[in-house]
Amino acid sequence: MTHEPQRALADIRIRVQRDLTSYLASQTSYLSDIGSELVPVAEAINSFLLDGGKRLRPLFAYCGYLASGGEDDESVIAAAASLELLQACALIHDDLMDASDTRRGRPSIHRWFEGIHQNEELLGSAARYGSAAAILLGDLALVWSDQMLHKSGITESALMRSLAVHDEMRVELMAGQFLDIHEQGLATQSVARSLKIARYKSGKYTIERPLHFGASLAIENESQRQKYVAIFSEFGLPLGEAFQLRDDLLGVFGDSAVTGKPAGDDLREGKRTVLMAMTADRANESQDLIIAKNFGSKTLTHEGIEELRQVIIDTGARSHVEELIEKLSSTAIDALNRDEINSHSRALLLELASTAVHRTL
Repeated sequence: MTHEPQRALADIRIRVQRDLTSYLASQTSYLSDIGSELVPVAEAINSFLLDGGKRLRPLFAYCGYLASGGEDDESVIAAAASLELLQACALIHDDLMDASDTRRGRPSIHRWFEGIHQNEELLGSAARYGSAAAILLGDLALVWSDQMLHKSGITESALMRSLAVHDEMRVELMAGQFLDIHEQGLATQSVARSLKIARYKSGKYTIERPLHFGASLAIENESQRQKYVAIFSEFGLPLGEAFQLRDDLLGVFGDSAVTGKPAGDDLREGKRTVLMAMTADRANESQDLIIAKNFGSKTLTHEGIEELRQVIIDTGARSHVEELIEKLSSTAIDALNRDEINSHSRALLLELASTAVHRTL
Protein backbone atom coordinates (compact mmCIF):
# COMPACT_ATOMS: atom_id res chain seq x y z
CA MET A 1 0.00 0.00 0.00
CA THR A 2 1.36 3.41 -0.98
CA HIS A 3 2.60 5.77 1.74
CA GLU A 4 1.21 8.96 0.15
CA PRO A 5 -1.89 9.74 2.29
CA GLN A 6 -4.41 10.69 -0.39
CA ARG A 7 -3.47 7.80 -2.64
CA ALA A 8 -3.39 5.38 0.31
CA LEU A 9 -6.89 6.43 1.39
CA ALA A 10 -8.14 6.17 -2.19
CA ASP A 11 -6.77 2.62 -2.32
CA ILE A 12 -8.57 1.67 0.91
CA ARG A 13 -11.78 3.24 -0.41
CA ILE A 14 -11.55 1.17 -3.62
CA ARG A 15 -11.07 -2.03 -1.63
CA VAL A 16 -14.03 -1.18 0.62
CA GLN A 17 -16.17 -0.56 -2.46
CA ARG A 18 -15.05 -3.89 -3.94
CA ASP A 19 -16.04 -5.81 -0.82
CA LEU A 20 -19.40 -4.05 -0.53
CA THR A 21 -20.12 -4.78 -4.19
CA SER A 22 -19.25 -8.44 -3.76
CA TYR A 23 -21.28 -8.83 -0.57
CA LEU A 24 -24.33 -7.10 -1.99
CA ALA A 25 -24.18 -9.20 -5.15
CA SER A 26 -24.47 -12.37 -3.06
CA GLN A 27 -27.35 -10.91 -1.03
CA THR A 28 -29.12 -9.73 -4.18
CA SER A 29 -29.00 -13.28 -5.51
CA TYR A 30 -30.33 -14.60 -2.19
CA LEU A 31 -33.27 -12.18 -2.16
CA SER A 32 -34.05 -12.88 -5.80
CA ASP A 33 -34.25 -16.60 -5.05
CA ILE A 34 -36.88 -15.91 -2.38
CA GLY A 35 -39.09 -14.07 -4.83
CA SER A 36 -39.11 -11.63 -7.71
CA GLU A 37 -41.00 -9.15 -5.51
CA LEU A 38 -37.74 -8.61 -3.59
CA VAL A 39 -35.74 -7.52 -6.65
CA PRO A 40 -36.67 -3.83 -6.10
CA VAL A 41 -35.47 -4.16 -2.50
CA ALA A 42 -32.08 -5.46 -3.62
CA GLU A 43 -31.83 -2.84 -6.36
CA ALA A 44 -32.69 -0.01 -3.96
CA ILE A 45 -30.06 -1.00 -1.38
CA ASN A 46 -27.44 -1.57 -4.08
CA SER A 47 -28.06 1.88 -5.54
CA PHE A 48 -28.21 3.53 -2.12
CA LEU A 49 -24.91 2.03 -1.00
CA LEU A 50 -22.81 1.75 -4.12
CA ASP A 51 -23.65 4.91 -6.05
CA GLY A 52 -22.44 7.38 -3.44
CA GLY A 53 -20.97 7.89 0.00
CA LYS A 54 -17.64 9.04 1.40
CA ARG A 55 -16.82 5.72 3.18
CA LEU A 56 -15.57 7.71 6.18
CA ARG A 57 -16.48 5.08 8.76
CA PRO A 58 -14.59 2.21 7.09
CA LEU A 59 -11.68 4.57 6.44
CA PHE A 60 -11.45 5.66 10.06
CA ALA A 61 -11.83 2.03 11.20
CA TYR A 62 -9.05 0.76 8.94
CA CYS A 63 -6.74 3.68 9.73
CA GLY A 64 -7.39 3.06 13.44
CA TYR A 65 -6.42 -0.55 12.85
CA LEU A 66 -3.18 0.44 11.09
CA ALA A 67 -2.38 3.12 13.70
CA SER A 68 -2.76 0.46 16.41
CA GLY A 69 -0.06 -1.66 14.80
CA GLY A 70 -2.19 -3.81 12.49
CA GLU A 71 -0.75 -5.16 9.25
CA ASP A 72 -2.54 -4.69 5.93
CA ASP A 73 -5.24 -7.38 5.83
CA GLU A 74 -8.06 -8.02 3.36
CA SER A 75 -10.32 -9.54 6.02
CA VAL A 76 -10.06 -6.36 8.11
CA ILE A 77 -11.01 -4.31 5.04
CA ALA A 78 -14.19 -6.41 4.78
CA ALA A 79 -14.89 -6.00 8.50
CA ALA A 80 -14.46 -2.22 8.21
CA ALA A 81 -16.68 -2.14 5.10
CA SER A 82 -19.53 -3.63 7.14
CA LEU A 83 -19.85 -0.26 8.91
CA GLU A 84 -21.24 1.22 5.68
CA LEU A 85 -24.29 -1.01 6.09
CA LEU A 86 -24.82 0.39 9.58
CA GLN A 87 -24.58 3.85 8.04
CA ALA A 88 -27.16 2.86 5.41
CA CYS A 89 -29.56 1.78 8.16
CA ALA A 90 -29.14 5.12 9.94
CA LEU A 91 -29.63 7.21 6.80
CA ILE A 92 -32.67 5.30 5.52
CA HIS A 93 -34.42 5.60 8.89
CA ASP A 94 -33.27 9.21 9.37
CA ASP A 95 -34.71 10.26 6.02
CA LEU A 96 -38.02 8.65 6.96
CA MET A 97 -38.14 10.33 10.37
CA ASP A 98 -37.26 13.70 8.82
CA ALA A 99 -39.67 13.19 5.88
CA SER A 100 -36.76 14.00 3.55
CA ASP A 101 -37.56 13.72 -0.13
CA THR A 102 -34.03 13.18 -1.42
CA ARG A 103 -30.66 11.68 -0.56
CA ARG A 104 -27.58 12.23 -2.73
CA GLY A 105 -29.66 13.79 -5.46
CA ARG A 106 -32.10 10.87 -5.69
CA PRO A 107 -35.40 10.05 -4.03
CA SER A 108 -34.99 8.84 -0.45
CA ILE A 109 -35.88 5.20 0.08
CA HIS A 110 -39.40 5.82 1.39
CA ARG A 111 -40.13 8.18 -1.53
CA TRP A 112 -38.66 5.65 -3.98
CA PHE A 113 -41.05 2.95 -2.80
CA GLU A 114 -43.96 5.39 -2.78
CA GLY A 115 -43.18 5.84 -6.46
CA ILE A 116 -43.13 2.07 -7.05
CA HIS A 117 -46.54 1.77 -5.37
CA GLN A 118 -47.96 4.52 -7.57
CA ASN A 119 -46.38 3.29 -10.81
CA GLU A 120 -47.61 -0.26 -10.29
CA GLU A 121 -51.03 0.98 -9.17
CA LEU A 122 -50.98 -1.11 -5.99
CA LEU A 123 -53.83 -1.03 -3.51
CA GLY A 124 -53.73 1.01 -0.30
CA SER A 125 -51.69 4.03 0.72
CA ALA A 126 -48.51 4.76 -1.24
CA ALA A 127 -47.12 6.75 1.71
CA ARG A 128 -47.64 3.87 4.15
CA TYR A 129 -46.12 1.43 1.67
CA GLY A 130 -43.06 3.66 1.29
CA SER A 131 -42.67 4.13 5.04
CA ALA A 132 -42.98 0.41 5.74
CA ALA A 133 -40.46 -0.41 3.02
CA ALA A 134 -37.96 2.10 4.44
CA ILE A 135 -38.27 0.64 7.95
CA LEU A 136 -37.70 -2.86 6.61
CA LEU A 137 -34.81 -1.89 4.32
CA GLY A 138 -33.11 -0.04 7.15
CA ASP A 139 -33.52 -3.09 9.38
CA LEU A 140 -32.19 -5.32 6.61
CA ALA A 141 -29.10 -3.13 6.23
CA LEU A 142 -28.51 -3.45 9.98
CA VAL A 143 -28.75 -7.26 9.79
CA TRP A 144 -26.42 -7.30 6.79
CA SER A 145 -23.91 -5.16 8.70
CA ASP A 146 -23.69 -7.91 11.33
CA GLN A 147 -23.54 -10.65 8.74
CA MET A 148 -20.80 -9.00 6.70
CA LEU A 149 -18.72 -8.51 9.85
CA HIS A 150 -19.17 -12.14 10.89
CA LYS A 151 -18.27 -13.38 7.40
CA SER A 152 -15.32 -11.01 6.93
CA GLY A 153 -12.69 -13.65 7.71
CA ILE A 154 -11.15 -11.96 10.76
CA THR A 155 -10.04 -14.28 13.54
CA GLU A 156 -12.54 -15.41 16.15
CA SER A 157 -10.69 -13.56 18.90
CA ALA A 158 -10.64 -10.33 16.85
CA LEU A 159 -14.34 -10.72 16.14
CA MET A 160 -15.16 -11.16 19.83
CA ARG A 161 -13.12 -8.08 20.74
CA SER A 162 -14.79 -6.00 18.03
CA LEU A 163 -18.35 -6.96 18.98
CA ALA A 164 -18.26 -5.00 22.24
CA VAL A 165 -17.37 -1.82 20.35
CA HIS A 166 -19.80 -2.64 17.55
CA ASP A 167 -22.70 -3.06 20.00
CA GLU A 168 -21.85 0.10 21.92
CA MET A 169 -21.64 2.08 18.68
CA ARG A 170 -25.11 0.95 17.61
CA VAL A 171 -26.67 1.70 21.00
CA GLU A 172 -25.17 5.21 20.96
CA LEU A 173 -26.43 5.79 17.43
CA MET A 174 -30.00 4.81 18.32
CA ALA A 175 -29.83 6.90 21.50
CA GLY A 176 -28.68 9.90 19.48
CA GLN A 177 -31.48 9.39 16.97
CA PHE A 178 -34.05 9.38 19.76
CA LEU A 179 -32.55 12.50 21.37
CA ASP A 180 -32.87 14.15 17.96
CA ILE A 181 -36.57 13.38 17.49
CA HIS A 182 -37.27 14.30 21.13
CA GLU A 183 -35.55 17.66 20.63
CA GLN A 184 -37.95 18.50 17.79
CA GLY A 185 -40.87 18.31 20.23
CA LEU A 186 -39.45 20.68 22.86
CA ALA A 187 -40.61 24.27 23.18
CA THR A 188 -37.10 25.72 23.41
CA GLN A 189 -33.78 25.27 21.65
CA SER A 190 -30.52 24.61 23.50
CA VAL A 191 -26.93 24.72 22.27
CA ALA A 192 -25.89 22.21 24.93
CA ARG A 193 -28.64 19.74 23.96
CA SER A 194 -27.89 20.14 20.26
CA LEU A 195 -24.17 19.53 20.87
CA LYS A 196 -25.03 16.34 22.75
CA ILE A 197 -27.20 15.17 19.85
CA ALA A 198 -24.41 15.98 17.40
CA ARG A 199 -22.02 13.86 19.44
CA TYR A 200 -24.25 10.80 19.76
CA LYS A 201 -26.25 10.90 16.55
CA SER A 202 -23.28 11.42 14.26
CA GLY A 203 -19.89 12.24 15.74
CA LYS A 204 -19.23 9.15 17.84
CA TYR A 205 -20.31 6.54 15.31
CA THR A 206 -18.63 8.37 12.42
CA ILE A 207 -15.16 8.75 13.91
CA GLU A 208 -14.50 7.75 17.54
CA ARG A 209 -16.15 4.32 17.55
CA PRO A 210 -14.81 3.25 14.12
CA LEU A 211 -11.31 4.08 15.43
CA HIS A 212 -12.00 1.99 18.54
CA PHE A 213 -13.33 -0.76 16.27
CA GLY A 214 -10.04 -0.72 14.35
CA ALA A 215 -8.00 -0.88 17.56
CA SER A 216 -10.05 -3.85 18.76
CA LEU A 217 -9.17 -5.73 15.58
CA ALA A 218 -5.46 -4.96 15.88
CA ILE A 219 -4.61 -5.41 19.56
CA GLU A 220 -5.24 -8.45 21.72
CA ASN A 221 -3.71 -7.13 24.96
CA GLU A 222 -6.35 -5.21 26.92
CA SER A 223 -4.10 -2.63 28.61
CA GLN A 224 -2.25 -1.90 25.36
CA ARG A 225 -5.53 -1.57 23.49
CA GLN A 226 -6.89 0.89 26.07
CA LYS A 227 -3.94 3.22 25.41
CA TYR A 228 -5.03 3.55 21.81
CA VAL A 229 -8.71 3.75 22.75
CA ALA A 230 -7.91 6.78 24.92
CA ILE A 231 -5.88 8.48 22.17
CA PHE A 232 -8.61 7.81 19.62
CA SER A 233 -11.24 9.33 21.94
CA GLU A 234 -9.12 12.46 22.38
CA PHE A 235 -8.88 12.68 18.59
CA GLY A 236 -12.27 11.33 17.54
CA LEU A 237 -14.71 13.08 19.87
CA PRO A 238 -13.86 16.69 18.98
CA LEU A 239 -13.39 15.76 15.35
CA GLY A 240 -16.77 14.01 15.30
CA GLU A 241 -18.44 17.13 16.67
CA ALA A 242 -16.66 19.27 14.08
CA PHE A 243 -17.88 16.84 11.40
CA GLN A 244 -21.51 17.25 12.47
CA LEU A 245 -21.18 21.03 12.74
CA ARG A 246 -19.94 21.09 9.15
CA ASP A 247 -22.98 19.00 8.26
CA ASP A 248 -25.20 21.60 9.95
CA LEU A 249 -23.66 24.38 7.87
CA LEU A 250 -23.98 22.40 4.65
CA GLY A 251 -27.63 21.70 5.44
CA VAL A 252 -28.28 25.46 5.29
CA PHE A 253 -25.59 26.95 3.06
CA GLY A 254 -24.46 23.96 0.95
CA ASP A 255 -24.74 23.85 -2.83
CA SER A 256 -27.66 21.52 -3.60
CA ALA A 257 -25.94 20.42 -6.81
CA VAL A 258 -23.09 19.08 -4.65
CA THR A 259 -24.91 17.94 -1.48
CA GLY A 260 -27.71 16.20 -3.40
CA LYS A 261 -30.38 17.75 -1.15
CA PRO A 262 -32.63 20.73 -1.91
CA ALA A 263 -31.30 24.12 -0.79
CA GLY A 264 -32.34 24.94 2.76
CA ASP A 265 -33.82 21.50 3.39
CA ASP A 266 -32.76 21.54 7.06
CA LEU A 267 -34.56 24.88 7.49
CA ARG A 268 -37.72 23.52 5.89
CA GLU A 269 -37.58 20.45 8.15
CA GLY A 270 -36.97 22.62 11.21
CA LYS A 271 -33.87 20.71 12.31
CA ARG A 272 -32.77 21.74 15.80
CA THR A 273 -29.06 21.96 15.06
CA VAL A 274 -26.32 23.72 17.00
CA LEU A 275 -26.31 26.35 14.27
CA MET A 276 -30.01 27.13 14.77
CA ALA A 277 -29.74 27.01 18.57
CA MET A 278 -26.94 29.58 18.43
CA THR A 279 -29.02 31.69 16.03
CA ALA A 280 -32.02 31.59 18.39
CA ASP A 281 -29.83 32.55 21.36
CA ARG A 282 -28.48 35.62 19.53
CA ALA A 283 -31.57 36.78 17.62
CA ASN A 284 -33.25 40.12 18.35
CA GLU A 285 -37.01 40.64 18.31
CA SER A 286 -37.34 41.25 14.58
CA GLN A 287 -35.09 38.28 13.80
CA ASP A 288 -37.19 36.11 16.14
CA LEU A 289 -40.22 36.95 14.01
CA ILE A 290 -38.42 35.87 10.83
CA ILE A 291 -37.40 32.59 12.47
CA ALA A 292 -40.94 31.97 13.77
CA LYS A 293 -42.44 32.63 10.32
CA ASN A 294 -40.05 30.51 8.28
CA PHE A 295 -38.20 27.89 10.33
CA GLY A 296 -39.88 24.49 10.01
CA SER A 297 -42.39 25.70 7.42
CA LYS A 298 -43.27 22.95 4.94
CA THR A 299 -44.10 25.66 2.39
CA LEU A 300 -40.84 27.53 2.90
CA THR A 301 -40.02 29.56 -0.21
CA HIS A 302 -36.66 30.52 -1.66
CA GLU A 303 -37.20 34.01 -0.26
CA GLY A 304 -37.87 32.55 3.18
CA ILE A 305 -34.68 30.49 2.99
CA GLU A 306 -32.70 33.61 2.12
CA GLU A 307 -34.27 35.51 5.01
CA LEU A 308 -33.28 32.77 7.45
CA ARG A 309 -29.78 32.52 6.03
CA GLN A 310 -29.33 36.25 6.50
CA VAL A 311 -30.49 36.04 10.11
CA ILE A 312 -28.01 33.22 10.76
CA ILE A 313 -25.22 35.33 9.27
CA ASP A 314 -26.25 38.60 10.96
CA THR A 315 -26.47 37.04 14.43
CA GLY A 316 -22.90 35.78 14.01
CA ALA A 317 -24.02 32.16 14.42
CA ARG A 318 -22.49 31.05 11.13
CA SER A 319 -19.07 32.55 11.87
CA HIS A 320 -19.18 31.23 15.43
CA VAL A 321 -19.85 27.68 14.21
CA GLU A 322 -16.96 28.01 11.75
CA GLU A 323 -14.70 29.10 14.61
CA LEU A 324 -15.90 26.19 16.73
CA ILE A 325 -15.16 23.75 13.91
CA GLU A 326 -11.60 25.05 13.67
CA LYS A 327 -11.14 24.93 17.46
CA LEU A 328 -12.43 21.36 17.69
CA SER A 329 -10.32 20.30 14.70
CA SER A 330 -7.20 21.79 16.27
CA THR A 331 -7.91 19.96 19.55
CA ALA A 332 -8.31 16.70 17.63
CA ILE A 333 -5.10 17.15 15.65
CA ASP A 334 -3.11 17.88 18.82
CA ALA A 335 -4.19 14.47 20.17
CA LEU A 336 -2.24 12.73 17.40
CA ASN A 337 1.09 14.13 18.57
CA ARG A 338 1.83 10.96 20.49
CA ASP A 339 4.70 8.49 20.19
CA GLU A 340 2.18 5.63 19.91
CA ILE A 341 1.00 6.93 16.50
CA ASN A 342 3.59 6.36 13.78
CA SER A 343 4.21 9.02 11.14
CA HIS A 344 2.43 7.13 8.33
CA SER A 345 -0.72 6.56 10.38
CA ARG A 346 -0.65 10.14 11.63
CA ALA A 347 -0.54 11.36 8.02
CA LEU A 348 -3.51 9.19 7.10
CA LEU A 349 -5.56 10.36 10.08
CA LEU A 350 -4.70 14.03 9.44
CA GLU A 351 -5.82 13.66 5.83
CA LEU A 352 -9.05 12.01 6.96
CA ALA A 353 -9.62 14.77 9.51
CA SER A 354 -9.31 17.39 6.79
CA THR A 355 -11.73 15.44 4.58
CA ALA A 356 -14.28 15.21 7.40
CA VAL A 357 -14.41 18.89 8.34
CA HIS A 358 -13.58 20.72 5.09
CA ARG A 359 -15.91 18.78 2.81
CA THR A 360 -18.60 20.29 0.59
CA LEU A 361 -21.05 17.37 0.74
